[in-house]
Amino acid sequence: MDICEVGGVSLGVDEFGETGSPLVLCLGAPTMLSWPDALCRHLAARGRHVVRCDLRDAGASSRGDLTTPNYTLRDLAADAAELARTFDDRPAHLAGIGISGMVAQIAALDHPDAFSALTLIGTRPVAPGPVDDDLPDHDQATMGPLFDRPQPDWTDVESVADFMSAGAQILGDDPAEARAVAAKIWARTRASDAQAHLADQLGTVFSRLDCRPRWRQRLPQLRLPTLVVHGRLDPFFPLGNGEALAREIPGARLLILDKASRAVPATDIPEVATAMAAL
Repeated sequence: MDICEVGGVSLGVDEFGETGSPLVLCLGAPTMLSWPDALCRHLAARGRHVVRCDLRDAGASSRGDLTTPNYTLRDLAADAAELARTFDDRPAHLAGIGISGMVAQIAALDHPDAFSALTLIGTRPVAPGPVDDDLPDHDQATMGPLFDRPQPDWTDVESVADFMSAGAQILGDDPAEARAVAAKIWARTRASDAQAHLADQLGTVFSRLDCRPRWRQRLPQLRLPTLVVHGRLDPFFPLGNGEALAREIPGARLLILDKASRAVPATDIPEVATAMAAL
């Protein structure tokens, strides 16, 4: 892992594959560990230089006031463009997952010269908050059990790992994998206070960002190869959100993972990597 200075902030990054190969920049959601090691290795084996990064206020990146962040969604998009240019003077393949899929959409729209391709996994075309009438919102039968649980001791790794594992089971993801990733995220959180661990595990800072103006109506302006990957069983951003992205971005390919929820299952990683490398 390393630290890269962009836009006046420090971002945690790590790399897979050979420098000089075509760059795939994977934005964290909010930490880089939202991108499975296996997926990064598969991409590297297909001749890509993979860089994954922590967003601001996450992982090894710069931290400010987690309750009132002094930056916007557009600033995160600008970070992505500057980071891509730092690692390669050629346009990069930009990839976002979950909340960072929103960052990736804005980055591709606002900085088109920085990117050559776009992958969006398990995300939607609108910001946190009320969803558009034509998009499916969070499945409330799942959200109740997910959000009504007692909070863990965020300063205790075992308590956090238990909490995140149980949440993955509710969502339909692999609880053992979620436990392992939660422990790795916890270990990389540079601050020791509960708010920092909460933010890294659940991306709570992102919900406090200024995400204006809306960008969905601009999606038809995108003119780069795009892959939309979505789990058929996703209750948080149900499949209709991915279908809308694929419909509204010209020429986008939709890859539906029939047995997936939020996370990309290990069994689907080779197919996702192959589809990404084909862009």
